[in-house]
Amino acid sequence: MKSFALVRADDSDKVKIALHDLERYGHIQFSATPKCIEPNYADELLVSVMGVSLKSKCNSAALVELNNHAGAAISRLKKIHPPAHIIIISPRHKMFEELAGKFPKYPEFDRTFNHQKNPQSMEIIQEKAEPNPMHKE
Repeated sequence: MKSFALVRADDSDKVKIALHDLERYGHIQFSATPKCIEPNYADELLVSVMGVSLKSKCNSAALVELNNHAGAAISRLKKIHPPAHIIIISPRHKMFEELAGKFPKYPEFDRTFNHQKNPQSMEIIQEKAEPNPMHKE
């Protein structure tokens, strides 16, 4: 029985790290590529699943279909500490069928990290690459 993991965070980098942690440290298998969903919709899903009012809104969210049974995924999730809020949505939740229908239509979540290069460090690299005119062979 498949389930979904909803990953919510303040920024996309935390979502990316949490997805990585689920696979690497939680040994949770994804059955599809993670999808990008609207943060407001992710907040609504959280309220629906947890049955509590929202404490803080998220700015980035992803949804991924899991190969693991919901109970196993929850058990594994408890052993890791990802930097995002993760909710497991199983077929027993009322919005599961809605998510299953919408999931293929969502765009893929970009899991690449954008490393901004420091211009000063690039100058140092270039200086090291240039031959020293004072050096005699």
